[in-house]
Amino acid sequence: MENIIEVEGLNKKFLPDIHALSEFNLQVKKGITFGLLGPNGSGKTTLIRILVGILKPDSGRVAVINESLSWSARAAKIGYMTQSTALYQDLTVAENLDFFATIYGLSAKEKKKRVEELVSLVQLEGKEKSPVTTLSGGMRQRVSLAASLVHEPELVFLDEPTVGIDPSLRREFWDYFKSLNREGVSIVLSTHVMDEAAHCDELALLRDGRLLAQGKIEKLLAETKTKNIEDAFLSLEGHE
Repeated sequence: MENIIEVEGLNKKFLPDIHALSEFNLQVKKGITFGLLGPNGSGKTTLIRILVGILKPDSGRVAVINESLSWSARAAKIGYMTQSTALYQDLTVAENLDFFATIYGLSAKEKKKRVEELVSLVQLEGKEKSPVTTLSGGMRQRVSLAASLVHEPELVFLDEPTVGIDPSLRREFWDYFKSLNREGVSIVLSTHVMDEAAHCDELALLRDGRLLAQGKIEKLLAETKTKNIEDAFLSLEGHE
């Protein structure tokens, strides 16, 4: 299966003695849900910001989608849901989605159709005219997810996407992620929750800016001779 992301020897420092990422290597196949699992401060968000083009690495190779495309062409194929909401608080749900759809060049007809689809997807019917500032944290997460998908991207980055939402909606999010995979969309998401990681097709385990291991869950469990992801993580951590 072809890779949609390839990272080789990636390094990123924010201060002379603080290595956010160190000699980091990663391969992500097309059409899967790939999880970045690690505690806070392990480098997950820094890695995502480099992959979407917000941060520049100090050294190393980063290939996202098709290297022959210009960065603007690649960016148009990428969706990004940040950990802290990037929504406009004084705009309504529909106005936020319309704004992001406009940025990505959707026509008026396409915008109307897509906004209706996404409002239904994240179960915010009846809230279209509500300012984002009046919504609960979980509802804002729903709008953020919808905004990242408004232009139907090939590759979606989700930074802690299910934080603050109830279990039933979390399950629906995961069902939707799998439906996107079936349509050929690739998803990279970060999490520090072991149960969430179990839904991913493949995982990268991170600690202190380093890659501990990468692969399918069964492979990681077999290699560490453990029965669950938490124990596998602790085993790999102990061998560092």
